[in-house]
Amino acid sequence: MSQKCHSILLDKRGKPTAEVASLAYEFKHGHSIPEHSHPEDQLVFASSGVMTVHTRQGVWVVPSLRAVWIPAGTPHSITMSGAVSMRTLYFVPDLVCDLPAKCFVMNVSPLLRELLVHACAFPTLKKRLPPHRRIIDMIVDQLAAASSIPLQLPQPSDRRAMRIAKAMLENPAQSTTLETFCNSCGASKRTVQRLFVAETRMTFAKWRQQLRLLHALRLLASGEQVMVAAMDAGYDSTSAFIAMFKKQLGTTPSRYFTIERAAGQLENKSRSRSAVFPSHG
Repeated sequence: MSQKCHSILLDKRGKPTAEVASLAYEFKHGHSIPEHSHPEDQLVFASSGVMTVHTRQGVWVVPSLRAVWIPAGTPHSITMSGAVSMRTLYFVPDLVCDLPAKCFVMNVSPLLRELLVHACAFPTLKKRLPPHRRIIDMIVDQLAAASSIPLQLPQPSDRRAMRIAKAMLENPAQSTTLETFCNSCGASKRTVQRLFVAETRMTFAKWRQQLRLLHALRLLASGEQVMVAAMDAGYDSTSAFIAMFKKQLGTTPSRYFTIERAAGQLENKSRSRSAVFPSHG
């Protein structure tokens, strides 16, 4: 059952005590946060490691130096791949008006990254305080300008397509053909293809490709070598995987994780607030 968390920005009368709250987390590889929801909009930033956010609509993989926007009231769970340094901001609803009313993964500009780290030095930010208001306004402006990246895996809702998706999620590397899947779920190939396009906005082939990329990304974050991650995700060759990785994330796997480590070292030199690790994020 999904847990509904109490507001950390509203008092008992429903009046805001602040506009933004921040929390910092350090998690070990494999840690999982059970499904829950917040009454606030939430921005979850991974300064290192990879987070996988599960909602009832799909899966979002959040690599380091990226963030995921989670609208208020969205039930979600989070799983960590690699050691994860998580920085989270909570916003009173309607403070950030220019973002979609659904989850999405975004690029984080260098300026926004520094603002997030700086904001986490304050338990809460209040617009009535001029220094706080300037920080809030800059963060909101940067969020409005942020670009999304296609690191989500939408889930079909039809039971036949769901059965195929579940089988693939359990073993992304399997080479089972769509025809074989269709025989086991009692639907024609044409029907299943139509369902995937209608319910995920992806063809089955594209959906499978996306699943494998996201699976490999999590493996890389946990320390696997590129070749091992590529093979475990079902790619025919390391070069094919590197080409897909570069297409989606703009750089090679080795270069990407080198940049991540460098950014993590820079953040460790910045001032940040220590926090007791809560049971939910």
